[in-house]
Amino acid sequence: MKTTLHRANSRGVANHGWLTSRHTFSFADYYEPSRMNFGLLRVLNDDIVEGGGGFGTHPHNNMEIISIPLSGALAHRDSMGHTSVIRSGDVQIMSAGSGLRHSEFNNSADEQINFLQIWIYPKERDIEPRYGQKAYSPAERKNRFQVVVAPEQSEETLWINQDARLALSSIEAGATAEYTLSSASHGAYLFVIEGNVEVAGDQLGRRDALGIEASDSFSVTASSDAELLVIEVPMQ
Repeated sequence: MKTTLHRANSRGVANHGWLTSRHTFSFADYYEPSRMNFGLLRVLNDDIVEGGGGFGTHPHNNMEIISIPLSGALAHRDSMGHTSVIRSGDVQIMSAGSGLRHSEFNNSADEQINFLQIWIYPKERDIEPRYGQKAYSPAERKNRFQVVVAPEQSEETLWINQDARLALSSIEAGATAEYTLSSASHGAYLFVIEGNVEVAGDQLGRRDALGIEASDSFSVTASSDAELLVIEVPMQ
């Protein structure tokens, strides 16, 4: 097993007043050559948007973009005709494909929203843009990993144009959950949303992350109640 540890305080930080964004990998004005990606995972941003703030209409293409609200609600509008609000418990994905435009705004005028924005390189380029959104029950991830994004078409998960998977877990203090990778050529990027855990001998706290390669599976033991995200991607 090969691991790469990224502490929460090692991330890049951008403060725009209405937006505070913490970048795990190089993004916008934050550039660190050693932090460009983890396999085909290109972006993991931890964004806090103030009440009334948001991202005006802007373009994307040939990227798989996943948004996971942790608190608050995010209003979305895109050039495909979708208008929606995503809330804590929801997961949203866009296959930007041949190109789309969209905007994202805090749905509240006075409360913050905190959400994770994830970009993964696509398997096929220039596909027809697609949108997906689904609510997931937290009860289904208690002391186990609940897959929310997968490459297979399914009613249980959102489809992604890549051989990648995203899974969420809520692990109680003292409990252990095991994650099994779908391919030996994949790696897993574990991000601690809340709490404290031990993985492969490393102690991880809130917003710490661990990249795991050359392993079929790994176990996560929580020393306090913990919320986790695992992003499994091809490494090449």
